[in-house]
Amino acid sequence: MRACPALFISAPASNQGKTTVTAALARYHRRLGRRVRVFKTGPDFLDPMILERASGAPVYALHLWMVGERGCRALLAEAAQTADLILIEGVMGLFDGTPSSADLAATFGVPVLAVIGAHGMAQTFGAVAFGLARYRDDLPFYGVLANRVASERHAQMLREAIPEGVRYCGHVSTMDDVALPGRHLGLTQAAEVKDLDARLDRAADAIGETTLRELPPSVEFAEEPCEQPPRLLEGLHIAIARDAAFSFVYPANLDLLRSMGATPSHFSPLADEPFNADALYLPGGYPELHAARLAANATTAASIRAHVGAGKPVVAECGGMLYLLESLTDIDGAQHTMLGLLPGHAKMQKRLSRLAMQRIESRHGVSTGHTFHYSSVTTDMAPVLNATHATTGKEGEAFYQQGPITATYMHTYWPTNPAAAAALFRGEPL
Repeated sequence: MRACPALFISAPASNQGKTTVTAALARYHRRLGRRVRVFKTGPDFLDPMILERASGAPVYALHLWMVGERGCRALLAEAAQTADLILIEGVMGLFDGTPSSADLAATFGVPVLAVIGAHGMAQTFGAVAFGLARYRDDLPFYGVLANRVASERHAQMLREAIPEGVRYCGHVSTMDDVALPGRHLGLTQAAEVKDLDARLDRAADAIGETTLRELPPSVEFAEEPCEQPPRLLEGLHIAIARDAAFSFVYPANLDLLRSMGATPSHFSPLADEPFNADALYLPGGYPELHAARLAANATTAASIRAHVGAGKPVVAECGGMLYLLESLTDIDGAQHTMLGLLPGHAKMQKRLSRLAMQRIESRHGVSTGHTFHYSSVTTDMAPVLNATHATTGKEGEAFYQQGPITATYMHTYWPTNPAAAAALFRGEPL
């Protein structure tokens, strides 16, 4: 057992300010010289970029289904060995989803702070706080923080509305220069927010005016024996596209590649960089925002074509798959020529195409992951496998294999099945 102060930041719904408050807490305590480790509940690539900037450490996913209880326990125990504070940001509302943020917090005994966007309400704030605090008897509830508060008088009304037995941790005022900007998949990527550090510092200053300036209670995290995966990728050099167009990568996936003996390196298709490697990983991201530039960059395109021509494995997820198709039509209707290494055309749309936890069963067993995209693909390719929805069992994303390329919309969490991940990068059939 290892004890470490820990706090789970949740809310009654999305868009309440969870990420801003979590980042503010991380930055505030980091400025005091504390080692802060932050985790994000569920599949997310964008919030962790902000939280990593705030805390100075990589941000890993926790989810009782996708990562698994044992995987979550191992990550928390490892963090507790060196951290002075552990923060976990929830997903959606506290009780939303199966499993929910509340399930995760209860499983590991992490006290919950509820961030409630108080704009447009007064005394009702107390009812919302009471409901969150009392809805489940097994949930260790820490307190509530009022966000987006209009004035000191507004703050006073909120504070007076809190029922006895519920801790009021203070408030954060409405500040446009603190809120984090977003786009269609969520928050804007950290590297693209030019004044991000200034925003984080202002948010940290605001947290310093609340009771959250004090460390939360310590939580004991039990150690989970970790089995080292077999070194199935010994000596393999994997080139990974990494820039503003291709950035959706789980840190745990990269850790797994290294632990299996691979050597990852990064290159930028947006910078038109060449590469030479044994295998290629094209992760998801925002190719649709950079389609014209990608279409014009001949050096990277030539490297990828040569790689495929040599029969070397390619793993392409979501946006990475779109880059390999014949064309990509952006949200304004402009069609851009892509690499043409897979038959088919992608089209962006304003409405969400699919959002779900999914599982894929290959000859190596079951792997978990998720899908989240605003595009659709028209192709003559026949899937070699289809994922299934985590809760309904309905058919999910297709997996395509053509030559040395494996492509899918699904973002797979590779640590759930190291053998299956290794097979991808060895170019083996699913």
